[in-house]
Amino acid sequence: MGKTLVVGAGGVSHAAVHKMAMNSDIFTEITLASRTKSKCDAIAASVKERTGVTIKTAALDAMDVAATVALIKETGAEILVNLALPYQDLVLMDACLEAGCHYLDTANYEPEDVAKFEYHWQWAYQDKFKEAGLTAILGSGFDPGVTSVFATWLKKHKLDTIRQIDILDANGGDNGQAFATNFNPEINLREVLAEVRHWEGGDWQTSEAMSTKVEFDFPGIGNKNMYLMYHEELESLSTHFPEIERARFWMTFGDAYIMHAKVLQNVGMTRIDPVVHDGHEIIPIQFLKTLLPDPGDLGALTKGKACIGDIATGQAKDGSGEKTFYIYNICDHEECYAEVGSQAVSYTTGVPAMIGAAQLLKGNWKEPGVWNMEQLDPDDFMDMLNTHGLPWQVHELDGPVDF
Repeated sequence: MGKTLVVGAGGVSHAAVHKMAMNSDIFTEITLASRTKSKCDAIAASVKERTGVTIKTAALDAMDVAATVALIKETGAEILVNLALPYQDLVLMDACLEAGCHYLDTANYEPEDVAKFEYHWQWAYQDKFKEAGLTAILGSGFDPGVTSVFATWLKKHKLDTIRQIDILDANGGDNGQAFATNFNPEINLREVLAEVRHWEGGDWQTSEAMSTKVEFDFPGIGNKNMYLMYHEELESLSTHFPEIERARFWMTFGDAYIMHAKVLQNVGMTRIDPVVHDGHEIIPIQFLKTLLPDPGDLGALTKGKACIGDIATGQAKDGSGEKTFYIYNICDHEECYAEVGSQAVSYTTGVPAMIGAAQLLKGNWKEPGVWNMEQLDPDDFMDMLNTHGLPWQVHELDGPVDF
C-alpha cells in the first residue's frame, strides 16, 4: 500500500522492520536508515533470511533535516517511522513537513540537555501538519501506544467515562546480566530516575523517584514489585479524556536494578551535563551507555514473560453503574526471539509501530494534524494486535484498585 522509511536501527527497529516485511501487502517497499549503515545492513540481512523480503538501507544523520528530506524524496516514502532517539522527533517532523511525508514515532520529544519529556513541543505542530494535509501519529509503541488504544477501546465498547486509570508494565524476563536495561540505557535511566508525577484531582502530584512501591500479581508472571513513575501517556490521556480524576503509571523493577540505578545516580554516572575527563568533555550517562549491554543483543539470553495493560474504572455503557476492567497483553520473550530475533520489550514496541503505520497506509488514520493514539479509532488496531503477535484479553474486576 505504501513506501516506508524507517529511521533508527536499534532493537525496536529490528522488530518493527521484520514485522513490516511480514506484511508486504501493506509495506510495499521499506528503507531502513541510521547514522551507522552497518546496523541497518545487519537488520536487512536478518529480514532477508527470515522473510525473503529485500529492504533498502541508507546512512542518515537524523539531525540533518536537508539530508532526511533528500532521502524521503529519493525513496518516495509515504510515511517516515521514527524509531530513533526522542531528541530527534522535532527535526524529523520538520523534514516530513518539508518533504510532504506522514510521520509516526513511539516516544515523545525530549531535549537532550534536560531530562523532561512532554508533548507540548509536538502538539505545537498541529496546525502545520493540518495545513500541509499530513498526519503525524505520536507514541505508537506499547506504553505509550497500545495502553492508550486500550483505554479508547474501553471507552468505545465498555465504559462511557473513565474516572481513574492505572497503567501497569511488568517485565518478568531474566537475561542473566548483573545490570542491563530493557531498552536504550540512556533513555531508560533518564526516565526511571526522573521525578514522579501522576494526575489526580485536576493537577499533577509529585514524589521522589522509586518512592512508591506496590506488590501486584501480574497475569502470566506472578507477584512483582511495581513502582510509581511518570510516563508520557498520562499527559495525553488526562488531556484528551478530561473526565479522568486519577491517572497513574507503574513499572516493575527487581531489587538489583534499583540498587544499581541508585548507586550510579549517587556517583554521578547518570548525569546528562558535560564533564571534563582527562582533558576531554564527556556526558556521563552517554559514557555509561557504552559500558552497559546493548538491549538489542539480549534477545537470545532473555527468558520469561512481560505483561502490560490498563485497569480502568468508570460508568458502564450498559447503564449498570460503575465498573472496572483490566485489559492486557502477555508476551513471551523466547517466542518473540524465535519469530523475529528480538526480546519482548523490543517486540512490544516494534509491533505497535508497525500496526500504527499500517493504520495510516490503510487509510484508517489519515486525518491531517498531530494525533495521540487515544484520539484515533481503536478497532482495526486492536484486531491487528490479535493477529500479529500481541493478543489481548479483557476481564471485569470486582471493583476499583485498592492501591
